[in-house]
Amino acid sequence: MSGFSRGGDRDAVIDLGKYVDQRVRARFQGGREVNGILKGFDKLDNLVLDDCIEYLRDPSDPYRLTDDTRNLGLVVCRGTQVSLISPADGMEEIANPFMEEEGDDEDEP
Repeated sequence: MSGFSRGGDRDAVIDLGKYVDQRVRARFQGGREVNGILKGFDKLDNLVLDDCIEYLRDPSDPYRLTDDTRNLGLVVCRGTQVSLISPADGMEEIANPFMEEEGDDEDEP
């Protein structure tokens, strides 16, 4: 499960291959967040995380994380539920793949 390409598929926006065997943080639909060592992934962003830790939410405010955590161990995360993946040690800026380059819209007034 490590980033393969089939004919006709689009390239991924982010290359998760460079984060294999490094800590990443993932947020899921519904607000759950985990931190773990990325062991594998596929085109659908299904993730395999080892030594995974879940950050627990405040029962009175589900959008706020607390300092409480629980160890999950080895987990497989379904890609359709993943809404954010980032390196645990910080963020890195990438070019916006959806933005048109300057000069492409010269025909417009």
